[in-house]
Amino acid sequence: MRKRVLFCATVDYHFSAFHLPYLKWFKEQGWEVHVAAAGELDLPYVDQKFNIPIQRSPFKRKNIGAYKQLKGTIDRNQYKIIHCHTPMGGVLARLAARSARKHGTKVIYTAHGFHFCKGAPPLNWLIYYPIERTLARLTDCLITINDEDYNLAVKHGFKAKQIEHVHGVGVDINRFCPVKKFNKSVLRAEYGYKDDDFLLFYAAEFNKNKNQKLLIQALSHIKENVPNAKLLLAGEGPMLQVCRNLAEQLGIAKMINFLGFRNDVELLLKMSDIAVGSSFREGLPVNIMEAMASGLPVVVSSNRGHSELIQNGINGYTISPKNYQDFGLRILEIYQITELSKKMGIESRNKVKKFAIDQVSRELQSVYSTYMAEEINESKSKHNRAYI
Repeated sequence: MRKRVLFCATVDYHFSAFHLPYLKWFKEQGWEVHVAAAGELDLPYVDQKFNIPIQRSPFKRKNIGAYKQLKGTIDRNQYKIIHCHTPMGGVLARLAARSARKHGTKVIYTAHGFHFCKGAPPLNWLIYYPIERTLARLTDCLITINDEDYNLAVKHGFKAKQIEHVHGVGVDINRFCPVKKFNKSVLRAEYGYKDDDFLLFYAAEFNKNKNQKLLIQALSHIKENVPNAKLLLAGEGPMLQVCRNLAEQLGIAKMINFLGFRNDVELLLKMSDIAVGSSFREGLPVNIMEAMASGLPVVVSSNRGHSELIQNGINGYTISPKNYQDFGLRILEIYQITELSKKMGIESRNKVKKFAIDQVSRELQSVYSTYMAEEINESKSKHNRAYI
């Protein structure tokens, strides 16, 4: 029987953005690769794709139908390994795979940042903590991507058969890399910016968690000292108009460029001076890792994901997500002290290397190989028993 692996998440864009190297790796090992998620993206390295209407909210009735479709898919295809991602993708896949696990299917779940964490609202703990703790019993390997989540899972007795810490989904440090001053000038000219503009960059969906209002308030706080600053905000979302209105109210609309959805983040980072991040909650943010790989100093809000990447005073600063004054002053410090900016940029590049795709690939391949080896051993045992 053909060896099959299923990757499951809420939306298929998740795989396009973060997991193509791992889909490719399974294909190279001779496995048949299936994907189950909402959406109709044409993904490379995938033999079969199932458009299953998984909803982000655990309270949506459509998830009942999604569960039934997913269970039918799992039961029909007899997967050897299922790797699920995102909260609801992880919930539905693990529930749907209960019968399959009795027949040898191994279920891996990557927690891209538990919704319950230090500083999270009590409601998150009431809803998500009991769900994750219960479903850990249906998990052969629970993968966490930051120290806080790993320690929480271990100390709170999550009953997954195995708990691992992997350094995120990996960042391509060859693609995201620093450029020389001349190349930066050329890029700025192409995008309509001046050499003496001070460019701050952040790419994220406009929602309450990403908290872009902090960045707008921080810029307003230092606008007199950094008159050549330009805050570049890439992304779309429900809070976009709120942020536009705030920029107008604070009189800094001309200092902020709302860029919308972008597929040229690599170039936008290369021409920027500093990366910023304002979210309340992160698992291990790829956008900040890409900025670090691009050799930028970073000023971000304090949360577990940012703290995993940014060491205060070394490659940037972490500030309370509610303190726009201090946030602005740290930006101003980097703006005024050129040598500090250069030093932090170099440290960012050095620190991000352990989060590089090559490193993360080795860590994940080690996890996968464990279950591949189990499958090989089980097959050999069955073969030997046939001759006894």
